[in-house]
Amino acid sequence: MSSSSESRGYESETVTLFYPNKTGSREVYASWDDTVLVEGTLLSRPDVKQDTVIVFLHPMGPLHNLPMTQELARRGAHVFCANGRYPNNDAALIMENVLTDLGQWVRYLREERGYAKVVMGGWSGGGSIATTYQAQAEKPTITETPAGDPVDLSGLIPGEAVLQLCSHISRAALLTDSLDASIIDETNPFRRNPDLDLYGENAPKPPYSADFVAEYRKAQLERSRRITAWVKERLAEPGPNGEEGLSLPFTVYGTMADPRWLDPSLDPNERQPGTSFIGIPSVVNNSPIALARFSSLRSWLSQWSIDESNANTVKFGSQVTVPTLLLTAGADNAVPTTHADLIANALSGTVDRHHLVGANHYLRNQPDKLAEAATTVLDWLQNRGLHAPVG
Repeated sequence: MSSSSESRGYESETVTLFYPNKTGSREVYASWDDTVLVEGTLLSRPDVKQDTVIVFLHPMGPLHNLPMTQELARRGAHVFCANGRYPNNDAALIMENVLTDLGQWVRYLREERGYAKVVMGGWSGGGSIATTYQAQAEKPTITETPAGDPVDLSGLIPGEAVLQLCSHISRAALLTDSLDASIIDETNPFRRNPDLDLYGENAPKPPYSADFVAEYRKAQLERSRRITAWVKERLAEPGPNGEEGLSLPFTVYGTMADPRWLDPSLDPNERQPGTSFIGIPSVVNNSPIALARFSSLRSWLSQWSIDESNANTVKFGSQVTVPTLLLTAGADNAVPTTHADLIANALSGTVDRHHLVGANHYLRNQPDKLAEAATTVLDWLQNRGLHAPVG
């Protein structure tokens, strides 16, 4: 279904950016070896001029259809929904390359579109991208990917502020808490420890005891680290014809089995038990759409490994000195409630917090919560000279 700019209340402009590929490898299907192609969407009202642009980037896919980005544009903000080079397919995604892509977009918006100020917008899984980007723009410290491939993040243009909207600390942390701890054989998803199978007949039922949760979390962490160890071993092994460092694809089974989906007393908030941000947890756990279902060796280390991934607000938050707005949703069924404190405590700049009572993760079908969120963001930006009020 399409809609006119008049009915939406803003206009949408698609932008395509080409720049040299310095990784030495073909990144995505139908790309060119020597060129990175990325696309983005500018949402704005033609009757409103702003010298600030809010840049959102989620590592997995576009955000121009997100209720929040659209509402901000309706209210007069200029919102750029950037894509990295891996839209809608994160199987081969390298987080450090996504940071490079975001840097190209910020430079384009500053130097070619004339915006004097940039706000780094982080929504959900884009939260750690926004903070890690800002950290490296303020103080570059990452020089290689977790697989040891060189990366140049020098020269990134920092933003004037950061938004953390319904954000978690990292995709790796979210996945680790979602791994099915009952799986004991990565090549056979049906070989399971029945005592840890949340969806099996023999596992304890919610509310779970503290001992069970501790055992389950321990098994999840051990599973994550077993996969990481296997990935490193495979990367070190030559291919069938002597090829070095092949980033082989593989499947990760059972990745939507966080006990908090079934037990609302764990990480309590207003979410509905038995639900998740993707769907019914027991179904998604074995479906092809879950977190990290399909990965590659290098991507696992960069994106999903709890010990190796660089895209982590806690890991680099101390390097972020600009102000941050931290907005949380009361009925969020994606982001753990504990992550808000982790984010706030990690950042060196001032952190202002706002909680949306009863709001779901996407603010979908909640016009009052969406209005409250947009007003909070725009008032916060205006108070810092980063948004001109619309008359």
